[in-house]
Amino acid sequence: MNKLLIGAASAFSGDRQDAAGPVVDSLVASGEPAALIYETLAERTLALAQLERRRDPNAGYDPWLVDIVGPVLKKCLENRITIIGNFGAANPRGAALRLRALASELGIGVPRIAIIEGDDVSGPNHRAALRQGLGAALDEGSIVSANVYQGGDSIADAIKAGAQIVVAGRVSDPALTVGPLLAHFDWKRDDWMRRGKAVMVGHLLECGCQATGGYFADPGYKEVPDIANLGYPIAEVDESGDCVITKPTGTGGLVVPAVVKEQLLYELDDPSAYVTPDAVADITQCTLESVGADRVAMRDVRGTAWPSHLKVLVCHEGGWLAEAEISYAGPRAELRARLAADIVRNRIGSKLKMRVDLIGAMSILADDAGELLAGTAPGGGRDIRLRVSAAHEDRRAADQLNREVMSLYTCGPAGGGGVRTSLKPRLSTTACYLPREMFPTRFEMLD
Repeated sequence: MNKLLIGAASAFSGDRQDAAGPVVDSLVASGEPAALIYETLAERTLALAQLERRRDPNAGYDPWLVDIVGPVLKKCLENRITIIGNFGAANPRGAALRLRALASELGIGVPRIAIIEGDDVSGPNHRAALRQGLGAALDEGSIVSANVYQGGDSIADAIKAGAQIVVAGRVSDPALTVGPLLAHFDWKRDDWMRRGKAVMVGHLLECGCQATGGYFADPGYKEVPDIANLGYPIAEVDESGDCVITKPTGTGGLVVPAVVKEQLLYELDDPSAYVTPDAVADITQCTLESVGADRVAMRDVRGTAWPSHLKVLVCHEGGWLAEAEISYAGPRAELRARLAADIVRNRIGSKLKMRVDLIGAMSILADDAGELLAGTAPGGGRDIRLRVSAAHEDRRAADQLNREVMSLYTCGPAGGGGVRTSLKPRLSTTACYLPREMFPTRFEMLD
């Protein structure tokens, strides 16, 4: 049966740099047509990339681009494995130029590289559209980035035009998989059933080792073999859009229905309507079946027409975030940490809304207002890390928290030490949905 194999080599910016090697080796050994995808964008990643580009016009793409693509670039090009990634971030052209230079450095000729364009809507030409979508919530003076989530059609067009590498910025995570499937099988662009299936294949791949046991692991309850050497997922997709999820031979991890099911349900609000730019997927009739060792078949996903509106994410300056920590250990450590927090709170007063965490006693379940902490009796913790944080529009006001915690070295309870402080710009996000025809997408081959 005609198949396309798609391997995942990254789930976020900063993922393991050696992930792609075993995946590419497996794709080559299969002898089947194949693609390799890199997912590197989170919601705020693009804003951070835009800030980097402000400092250096040549930057703004994934800072680990060379490290994650370099080790497999030659083998992919020699074996006709198409590389697709959203590692272009805020500067897809810069990423494409760096990849071309990398190929030259490696002595492997000049690859055909396509750039996906149209997602960046932060410029003045799009302000009217943003005002339409956000109204009073739009603070034009503080915009850092504004991007529309694109689908996979332009990726498909680029591959069909001969691109060996496709560099994107903000596309939906599943679009990295939808694009090569559309190109390989030449599905009709309104074949919503197959597009819906492709979306969910991409959804299984987008988070890397979450589909091969990484996030599944829970010692004594859900064991995962050789977890230090997890293999990243590979989808074997047939012409109907159904797939088998597996991983490279000889790697750690676990691909069984329970693992795949957790990833299938990840981030889904309505299982009958997972809305993406490419289609609306329905998994209510989906089946997962083990069909061999570390092989799970996914069938019977359904799809309906794509949404009329696309998500636009706007990131803007959100003031300053101060974080400071100090440790207390030994007898009455928790009481001393609580006293230290009270000292900082009393000295700051109402200037800052301060969050307090007692790492080792109460942190994950605490709340920004501190109400849970105040209403909970002190325990007997003997190893406590006090963390306090606050955000403010004014840098000096936020930094006061750091100075107060630093002073606890001598002004606070006995035995405090190991102070660390951080003051960094804060990014806030706002989203809206606007008609998709306002944001045409396209590709361009790098000259």
